[in-house]
Amino acid sequence: MVSNDRAEKAPETPHRQAITPNGVYQSPSSEMFSQSLEMVTRTEPDHFSPPAYSRYRHSDESTLEQGEASFITRFAHDISEKRNETLLGLKLDAEAAFQDDGRLQISFGRRLSKSLPPNYAEPVKEVGLDEVGFHDAPPMNVNIMIVGSRGDVQPYLALGQRLQNYGHTVRISTHETFRKLVKDSGLRFFNIGGDPHELMSYMVRNPGLIPGFESVLKGDIGKKQVMVAEMLERCCLSCYEVDEESPNEGGFVADAIISNPPTFAHIHCAEALGIPLLLSFTMPWCATAAFPHPLVDIKQNGSHEPNAVNYYSYTLVDMLTWQGLGNVINKFRTKKLGLPSLTTASAVTMIQRSSIPWTYCISPALVPKPQDWLTHIDVVGFYFLDLAKDYVPPTELFEFIASGEPPIYVGFGSIVLKDPQEMTGAILGGIAKAGVRAIVSPGWGGLDEAMIRAAGPHVFALGNAPHDWLFQYVSAVCHHGGAGTTAIGLKCGKPTIIVPFFGDQPWWAAQLAQQGAGPEPLDSRNLTSDGFAAAIRAALSPSMVVAAQRISEMINSEDGVKNGVESFHKHLPLLNMRCDLDPKRTAVWYSPAHKLRLSAFSAQVLADRGEIDINKLKLHRSREYRTYASATDPISGTALPLLRVVNGFVHGVFRIGSTRPDKGVAQMVTSTVGGE
Repeated sequence: MVSNDRAEKAPETPHRQAITPNGVYQSPSSEMFSQSLEMVTRTEPDHFSPPAYSRYRHSDESTLEQGEASFITRFAHDISEKRNETLLGLKLDAEAAFQDDGRLQISFGRRLSKSLPPNYAEPVKEVGLDEVGFHDAPPMNVNIMIVGSRGDVQPYLALGQRLQNYGHTVRISTHETFRKLVKDSGLRFFNIGGDPHELMSYMVRNPGLIPGFESVLKGDIGKKQVMVAEMLERCCLSCYEVDEESPNEGGFVADAIISNPPTFAHIHCAEALGIPLLLSFTMPWCATAAFPHPLVDIKQNGSHEPNAVNYYSYTLVDMLTWQGLGNVINKFRTKKLGLPSLTTASAVTMIQRSSIPWTYCISPALVPKPQDWLTHIDVVGFYFLDLAKDYVPPTELFEFIASGEPPIYVGFGSIVLKDPQEMTGAILGGIAKAGVRAIVSPGWGGLDEAMIRAAGPHVFALGNAPHDWLFQYVSAVCHHGGAGTTAIGLKCGKPTIIVPFFGDQPWWAAQLAQQGAGPEPLDSRNLTSDGFAAAIRAALSPSMVVAAQRISEMINSEDGVKNGVESFHKHLPLLNMRCDLDPKRTAVWYSPAHKLRLSAFSAQVLADRGEIDINKLKLHRSREYRTYASATDPISGTALPLLRVVNGFVHGVFRIGSTRPDKGVAQMVTSTVGGE
């Protein structure tokens, strides 16, 4: 196991690990380290290659504030209100509604494909990159923070294992439910709190951007905010605390963070600690004109051309997310990290403005990289964790597979179903009508196991089994459309039926249907046995089988994990991270007197020889973040007019409380965006 450089010091040596939960440095050897995180981040980092930025918060009259008291109140405006805003000088009639799958649907009367200037996607400047020697990165502590289901966590176990092969110490910070999975993968673990089962249940009840009326009355929103607040604080602790259940693992202080967007803590922790951040996800989250945000469905007369509405849909999602969680995040920043609060304008644009790199663990064979995703964004291929090699199937499962034609697979993973019996009946009825055999997995909260076991000899009720083993032996797969399950199904060359419930699942279903590797998605709220039987027949058609096998060949030619490790290394500010005396170690201290970045080991050696006064060292910050710098939007000239348009659009097209509370928030309403 790689030695931890930060453990190679005498106990009395000042160390970044001496951070208390309220963000205060403490060290018995010097009062210097009693300053708060806020003071540290306000200090000009003269040892950091980019110039320090001003933390003056702009508060002129053009700055957008958070407005009304709550997320819900923002959408209580009269639907008859007419907006008189200009989007790229065009006057547009627009309609919007929340669909049953929870996505926001926007329909425009005219296309905007010609409204994008050629230079709208401006290059992002990353600082401190070692374009030649990035393959030879020094060993460091990498904190991978993941919020979500097993399908969200599992790909990053494969990445973590490969990073360890490069000499890094990797901690997976995620929900307690996945402790054994992480530890069995040979990685460190930290519990960030949160209950993925509860999260999945909430998402099924509220599949989109706006919570339903029933959830408002039941207090689900407040419960979710409490859960998010806990995860924010625990994500911060994961950067430097010892895991309570693994005290013998030794100290861990993050040198870099990899995170998926739903942790929400990522950039705030990185800003407070002055360490690099790589964002990574299993679905598109960066603005592009090529396609809309996966949570937004844009209708434009059947056009699929790149356009500005697609591009702005990402800002719309960011704004809606901030309206729901901004107060929780700002409390985390001010109370826990000692950082100033953010305005809406600052929060919505800070990721792009801070030049945060992205790595998408998506196959370019399925989703080619858009032209306007520039050098700071990589699409590297799926991350696959090999679970099949150690799996021994139950005898009865193997006998069922061998006893007839290859069965189909049906399972919805961690989805918590609203009516398990009704869904199970439709599934089993469709299997019978299609005349196929099936392996059906009840999942976390889903299908009725008793009904499955009573269905007959053509159906096998399955517990847990690795998909990478199981899918080799089936003819087609049916699932919820999670990115991980979709990926392994395609890797195995199986046509796929998707019954999406929320989030990116409808988006993945659309990608497969567009590639011809699966039928159109089935409506989870109105699934019938006839509809499911028709989908099975379509999936088993020769054309879909061939399409799935074609995609499989391309995916199997990729090494997503290898590409992901390379993406991580090449986006690190290694010129700011290496120890000046020993470049094979990571710098954690800075000597103002000697203008040197020092590893903990180098600092201790110099201190022992009397070459430096260890109490005069500063904590090294290898990365700074432009949290409040004025942002320029490449299309409109500034981000603020863009935010006014989107904010006005939000005001005009939504209202809370329909005449049918059982349907949730949204009914279709109309807004006019005016201008010449």
